[in-house]
Amino acid sequence: MKSYLSLIKFSHTIFALPFALMGFFIALRLLDFTFQWQVFLLVLLCMVFARSAAMAFNRYIDRDIDSQNPRTVMREIPAGVIPAQSALWFVILNSLLFMATTWFINPLCFYLSPVALLVILGYSYTKRFTFLCHFVLGLGLSFAPIGAYIAAGGSFDIIPLLYSFAVLCWVSGFDIIYALQDVDFDKSLNLKSVPVQLGRTNALRLSSVLHILCAGFIIAAGYLLTQTPIFDWLTWLGTAVFVMMLAYQHTLVKADDLSKVNLAFFTTNGIASLILGLCVVVDAITVA
Repeated sequence: MKSYLSLIKFSHTIFALPFALMGFFIALRLLDFTFQWQVFLLVLLCMVFARSAAMAFNRYIDRDIDSQNPRTVMREIPAGVIPAQSALWFVILNSLLFMATTWFINPLCFYLSPVALLVILGYSYTKRFTFLCHFVLGLGLSFAPIGAYIAAGGSFDIIPLLYSFAVLCWVSGFDIIYALQDVDFDKSLNLKSVPVQLGRTNALRLSSVLHILCAGFIIAAGYLLTQTPIFDWLTWLGTAVFVMMLAYQHTLVKADDLSKVNLAFFTTNGIASLILGLCVVVDAITVA
């Protein structure tokens, strides 16, 4: 179990899960639905199954690449901790469980589940043919807020869409930063990424632009929420902290100094997501 949790980097669920919870509780309050534990638990299971399938498939597809990269050679499959065939069966099981779980939520979620799987599994192939791979990853995680909103309310709305656009720009931006570590290795295998295509300096500039757009979407969503009588100052507090953490991570990484990439990628983004999610959810629960 420990090896499989490591394989899928279960701790990284912290990036998208708060946005899923936000989408769920925003739908409950804006649409005036009654909280149902069954639906809530199904949404959480969808997040776990979808992300587990995506991460395990990425490790399976990249096993030969990972075995050649000094940074990734000790991952579970190239290190022999988990057999490749077992990882593939793990992907299939989690994909089936994800689709089965959406069936018990509502028909719209079920009908959209293959589309979600196509994106989150298809991402693993993209760096072989396009430097836009970071945006496919961002698109996959951007399903979290709108997917949870649909699960709770059975419909679309502009506010969760704004949060989805924010996640798209946010994840794409910080994945570009993370890819800076492998520029030379990716070039040697003809793999595609924004840093390979644009160079380190321009890649960081594009990441900054994406995070500026992310901040705009986050602020716009926060503004629309606080125009309702349900959401109040906590939503603005979470929004402010998230935007400040976006700016802070760009002070940590330089084109010629990648020593703090993990701090920028994991710690900063994890804290930003948690605080924003906590503030919006508490607002949804407590404001009369």
